[in-house]
Amino acid sequence: MPELRAVKIGLLHLFMQHTSASLAINENADPDVRLDMETYFSKIVPENEPYFKHTLEGSDDMPAHLKAVMLGSELTIPVCQGGCCYAYGRVFTCANIAN
Repeated sequence: MPELRAVKIGLLHLFMQHTSASLAINENADPDVRLDMETYFSKIVPENEPYFKHTLEGSDDMPAHLKAVMLGSELTIPVCQGGCCYAYGRVFTCANIAN
């Protein structure tokens, strides 16, 4: 986003316009963090649960909706000196769909 370089101070608001995807800020230095996050959310919201009624779009769709509700679909990030004001982080787009 080259326009961000011109901003000295402000807020960047990101919104994911999708019901089964989400946004998250997390560490980017160690790729295991992303793997651990995925493992954790897959464990607390597993696929193929018999109590899920919404299955028309596949066994991963209802868990994806639940993960999106838990993680959220928007972020507000402080901007300073043309960049995001956080260290070692990265904004992740979380598709929340297994396949």
